[in-house]
Amino acid sequence: MSHSSRTNHEIDYRIFGEEMQYVEIELDPSETAVAESGSFMMMDDGIQMQTIFGDGSRQQDNSIVGKLFSAGKRLLTGESLFMTAFTNVGHNKKRISFASPYPGKIIAMDLLQLGGMLICQKDAFLCAAKGVSIGIAFQRRLGTGLFGGEGFIMQKLEGDGMAFVHAGGHVFEKELQPGESLKIDTGCIVAYTRQINFDIQYVGGIRNTIFGGEGLFFATLTGPGKVWIQTLPVSRLASRILSYGTYNRKEEGSILGGLGNLLDGDGR
Repeated sequence: MSHSSRTNHEIDYRIFGEEMQYVEIELDPSETAVAESGSFMMMDDGIQMQTIFGDGSRQQDNSIVGKLFSAGKRLLTGESLFMTAFTNVGHNKKRISFASPYPGKIIAMDLLQLGGMLICQKDAFLCAAKGVSIGIAFQRRLGTGLFGGEGFIMQKLEGDGMAFVHAGGHVFEKELQPGESLKIDTGCIVAYTRQINFDIQYVGGIRNTIFGGEGLFFATLTGPGKVWIQTLPVSRLASRILSYGTYNRKEEGSILGGLGNLLDGDGR
C-alpha cells in the first residue's frame, strides 16, 4: 500500500537522546498530532493546542454519548479522560516535541506497515498523527483475564498513520513465525501485531511457585507476527525504587548488611 493511500495525517519525525528520549514531529500547515496529557515538551510558535475528548479520529462517534464513551474507555487503561491535539495553524512547517516519561526508548510505529492495528501496554502510548484511533483491547480468555496482570487490559492503536510508544530500558523487536511461541513476563511486553495469539500460562512446580520470585504466570505469545519487548517495565522500576526508599532494606538481614549501609552512605 502506498503512502498516498493514507487517511491519517502524514507526519515527519526525528527521535533524539539515548536514555531519556524525546520525539520531534514536523507538522505541515493544517496537520495535527495528538498526545497524552503531560507528554508535551516544546513547540514552535504557530501551533495551536486544544484539549479534546477521545482521540479525534475519524473512527470515533462524534455524538456527545460517543465522545463520553470513548473518553470513558480510556479510564480503563489508566489514562486521562482528555487528550491534547496540536495543530499547525501557520503557513510554514512547524515542529513540536514530546518527551518520554521515564528512562527508556521511544519506538516509531507505522500502522500502515503493521496491518492497521497494534496492541500495546496500557501506559505505552505517547503520541500519534491525527486519525489514529486509541482504544482498549480486552484479552478475552478467562485465564488471561484472571491472571494476566499488566497484560489483561491493553491499548489498541488503529489507523494508517504514525504512532509513537514508549518503553523502559532497552527495547528489541522479535518476529515470530507461524506456530512459533515465546514465553515472557507480562510486564515486559511493549506491543504486538494483531495476528499474535496472546495467552497466559501457569509456571508450574511447587518450588517455582514458592521460591521462584517471578510470579505464578507468564504470557505466551504465538506467531505469526511481530513483538516488541522491554527490559525494564515501569512497574519493576517503581518497585525497586520503593524498596530502596523504605527503612527495612534487603541487605540489612545479612552479616554484611550494616557494613554495606555504611559504605553506600546509609548509616542508620
